[in-house]
Amino acid sequence: MQTKVTFRHLKSRPDLQEAALDAVKKFERFSDMISSASVEFTADSQNKVQFTLVVNGNTLIVEESSEDFMKSLRTATDKMVRQLKKHKEKTIERN
Repeated sequence: MQTKVTFRHLKSRPDLQEAALDAVKKFERFSDMISSASVEFTADSQNKVQFTLVVNGNTLIVEESSEDFMKSLRTATDKMVRQLKKHKEKTIERN
C-alpha cells in the first residue's frame, strides 16, 4: 500500500507524520483491500486532517477540523474506521 503524508501551510512535523502512519496501519486491520492512503494536514483557521483511502476501487474520504491536530487526527481516524467497517459490510452483502 502506498501512503502519502502532506503538510499544507505548516512545516513537516515528525510527531504528526508518525501518528498518521500509525493510523493508516490501524486501517489495515479493518480492510486488506486498501491500495493507497493519503493523509493531509492543513493549517488554516482550524487545524484540519483529511484521510483519503482507495479501497477495492472505491475512494473513502474523511475530514475533521479542531483546535489541535492530534485531536483532529484521532477523530478522523475513528470516522474512517466506521467507514471501513460499513464498506466491508456492504461488500459482504453483495457477495
